[in-house]
Amino acid sequence: MKTLKQLALGFSVVLALAGTGAHAATTGIAWDKAPNKTNDLGALQNGAKLFVNYCLNCHSAAFMRYNRLRDIGLTEQQIKDNLLFATDKVGETMKASIDPKQAKDWFGANPPDLTVIARSRAGHAGTGADYLYTYLRTYYRDDTTATGWNNLAFPTVAMPHVLWELSGERKPLYEEKEEHGHKVAVFKGWQQVTPGTMTNLQYDQAMGDLVGYLQWMGEPAQNTRVRVGAWVLLFLLGLTFVAWRLNAAFWKDIK
Repeated sequence: MKTLKQLALGFSVVLALAGTGAHAATTGIAWDKAPNKTNDLGALQNGAKLFVNYCLNCHSAAFMRYNRLRDIGLTEQQIKDNLLFATDKVGETMKASIDPKQAKDWFGANPPDLTVIARSRAGHAGTGADYLYTYLRTYYRDDTTATGWNNLAFPTVAMPHVLWELSGERKPLYEEKEEHGHKVAVFKGWQQVTPGTMTNLQYDQAMGDLVGYLQWMGEPAQNTRVRVGAWVLLFLLGLTFVAWRLNAAFWKDIK
């Protein structure tokens, strides 16, 4: 039985991510560009591990089956041994460990499904992956909030930073600038308050892996579709050339 603490951690990972990307773009900082890792099997496997360990306690991925993880290079036995915590069958969908009624009692609402979270959070400032990547890396301590945490990409976010043991605690640094006759505080970087189990670079890479997995999960056939599309375009280009030359040969003796 999962403890309340574990469930709360799992619930917190990406519920805040379900906040609108447009809100984050207009009230927070500019989004960082997420690395494209949807073709990196090692990164996707690590992202799947992070997702299962930190998100799946409370969030479901109702349109993703465990056995689909074979597409990112995992064997059925590896899935069973390392990622199958909420069910015994690899053919099952990724259901959350938490009971929906308990979730509603504890949090006031059921945690949202995350299958297409990366596809649904795009805004004018970037893609959904950019938003998620920025959000996961811009948490900081804030004693004025109920959770003790805040986020530059999603100010006044209600969710705590459940990955803080990996990243450690940081605080944002600002410099004062004058814009249009008014003094404004502009974000210029971070100061590490306490270390995490990962360095800043390692944490950024891990979040890139997690976001890459969320992208892949939203459309597992995306890379195949792109590859097939490229070959189809090349075929049509060749067919167009052949048709053009046949047309020229047919009409060459007609004046």
